[in-house]
Amino acid sequence: MTKTQQQTQQIPSGCPMHGAAPSGCPVTQMAEAFDAFEGPYQLDPAEALRWSRDQLPIFYSPKLGYWVVSRYEDIKAVFRDGILFSPRNVLEKITPATPEAMEVLKGYGYAMNRTMVNEDEPAHMERRRALMDHFIPANLEKHQEMVRRLTREKMDAFINEGRVDLVDAMLYEVPLNVALHFLGVPEDEIAVLRTFSVAHSVNTWGKPTDDQQVAIAHDVGQFWAYAGKIIEKMKQEPEGTGWMHETIRKNAEMPDVVTDSYVHSMMMAIIVAAHETTSLASANMFKTLLSNREAWDDICADPSLIPNAVEECLRYAGSIVAWRRQTTAPARVGDVDLPEGAKLLIVQASGNQDERHFEDGDKFDIYRDNAIDHLTFGYGSHQCMGKNIGRMEMRIFLEEMTRRLPHLRLAEQAFTYLPNTSFRGPDHVWVEWDPALNPENEHPELAHDQLYFPVGAPSRRDIARKVRVAQVRQEAEGIVGLTLEDAKGRPLPRWSAGAHVELVLDGYDRKYSLCGRADASGYDLAILREDAGRGGSRYIHDHVRDGMELRLRGPSNLFRLDEEAPAHVLIAGGIGITPIIAMADRLKALGKPYAIHYCGRSRATMALLCRLEADHGDHLHVHSKDDGSRADLAAIVAALPEGGQIYCCGPERMITALEDLTADKPEGTFHFEHFSAHDTGLDPEKEHSFEVELKDSGMTLQVAADQTVLDAILAAGIDVASDCCEGLCGSCEVTVLEGDIDHRDMVLTRGERAENRRMMTCCSRAKNGGRIKLAL
Repeated sequence: MTKTQQQTQQIPSGCPMHGAAPSGCPVTQMAEAFDAFEGPYQLDPAEALRWSRDQLPIFYSPKLGYWVVSRYEDIKAVFRDGILFSPRNVLEKITPATPEAMEVLKGYGYAMNRTMVNEDEPAHMERRRALMDHFIPANLEKHQEMVRRLTREKMDAFINEGRVDLVDAMLYEVPLNVALHFLGVPEDEIAVLRTFSVAHSVNTWGKPTDDQQVAIAHDVGQFWAYAGKIIEKMKQEPEGTGWMHETIRKNAEMPDVVTDSYVHSMMMAIIVAAHETTSLASANMFKTLLSNREAWDDICADPSLIPNAVEECLRYAGSIVAWRRQTTAPARVGDVDLPEGAKLLIVQASGNQDERHFEDGDKFDIYRDNAIDHLTFGYGSHQCMGKNIGRMEMRIFLEEMTRRLPHLRLAEQAFTYLPNTSFRGPDHVWVEWDPALNPENEHPELAHDQLYFPVGAPSRRDIARKVRVAQVRQEAEGIVGLTLEDAKGRPLPRWSAGAHVELVLDGYDRKYSLCGRADASGYDLAILREDAGRGGSRYIHDHVRDGMELRLRGPSNLFRLDEEAPAHVLIAGGIGITPIIAMADRLKALGKPYAIHYCGRSRATMALLCRLEADHGDHLHVHSKDDGSRADLAAIVAALPEGGQIYCCGPERMITALEDLTADKPEGTFHFEHFSAHDTGLDPEKEHSFEVELKDSGMTLQVAADQTVLDAILAAGIDVASDCCEGLCGSCEVTVLEGDIDHRDMVLTRGERAENRRMMTCCSRAKNGGRIKLAL
């Protein structure tokens, strides 16, 4: 934690870390008041923890008895290490059972054991590997038609009504029927299963009163008995289809891996997990989209936006709010030391709106090009196996509803939610429409139209918003400036210093840093004409004019400024000034010490120089070759204050020189961004095929000579974020456990490459066709 945080700690004697560390225990008045069962957290968990993300990202909650983790990177780090941060407490009752409730459960023979979500290694991965086949994207494709048929049947029943509760009319029963079909479970007791499902959720993640605990215990006990009866029935059908039939067969084939107690416990857990989260997420999706009418209308006009809209709904209003972990040894998360046995509530809903990872993260934006990075499905070895079933259902729901009822609107209502720490979705979503305006009244064929979306994560290539060129200007010799505005006059997303956007025009996709003032209504870019380049900049210079419409992805930030550093030195070479000037603007606004060194061929070719001199004159050092001025990089590095950081964007030779000069400095001193990439395209004639073992997923993949590691991983149904696919951005980074890497990226430092612990899967490969092992 920072010194400021240490100084503001209030350390109650009840804190488990009281007196255990020099820095004390991270409990402030806000932390002490935090209540996971009522108040702001139940209304909006992400907003309720904004103070935590900004001030104290890991804190101890005395009321809950858990450490709460609220920032994206910290949550991801916990998910990544399933051994140090055990899932053993995931299904532990967060409110301890009363003796009376325990007696009730005992009467039913209740013996819930470990399931895939709460068991440790090596048992977890052995079982996951044995039971994963049904969840591979290629094997899920066959279920799409059933989902569509069930959806249409429900819609046909209410489409002429004009008012309906989407949850009762469709969003509960369809996911439950899909789940039962996928599992191979009889579909004849939906109402009973709904009661059992709610009871299981409240029993595990809620805070029932003592009297409620007894009633819930009866429901949970009956659920346990019901699950046992289903198993016995299914055992009489050795040729039965569905995942639970496969689990029962694996129980017979490998009883030490898929045990009897596991089959019974998994039956009960999976009936809930396979549909409840999708039902809640779908209800959240329609509430969110209909509350953001422009987004709904955009989807109606362009259904290709549906996959990413679903992903953004999962990020902004996912059904899985928080998950739990427990430390198996002393651990460090962020800047906080945790003891062995510490219980963690990792709040994905908060991480999903963390602006350190998502630009303008608290805003809903269906054009967000990194929405797939959300943590709603978890991350790492315990990532939700059913994620692609949920995606498939939500896409079909949204496609059918936007096509057949584009005039749908939310009815006036008060939304209610089941109080608990971990799952969130409205009990009801009442909607209204005028049946006389139904498009299929005049075009009956619309009821039978359909689109096809491949099972799996969406492609960012399908995501782009329309913008208009508000102004084209000459920034310097060979450099054109553009100001872009939303094509429909809407506010563009906010962005942070170092962010970039990607212009999509006439077959060219090119990334450019944002260089305007952050409070401006439009986006400013400065683009160097590169006649020896690949044609994108030439096209912009020759063809882009005022008033033109373009498509744009982003903003995204992969060159973030550490605003906590005591001092900053900003170094730009040529057009590399674009992210640097935004950093200077931010540091000036914060009142932080900074210096700018701007190197160029001549003042006439140096973009944004006039603004730099006007806004940052006292901090600016111009090094123009024509003026005989040359930046003394060695002297600049030598003068760096203690704890200071250097940020550089420029040509490769400048970055290489600074890497050499900062080699002995503390880690994190030097940050850089290239403004061009090497040719990272594959030449199959020169490449080797090789094997990649994915440790956390229990898979071994063959990477062909004409295939990237990233492509092979995505084809296996493992989600890995990616952006540039040129080795420039670092989005597709994974941890290397074994093997030698042929590093071809422009992200890792020389020292990081030598450590051989990380690789960019879009371009780097195994050396000489060797075998590598990754933490995925």
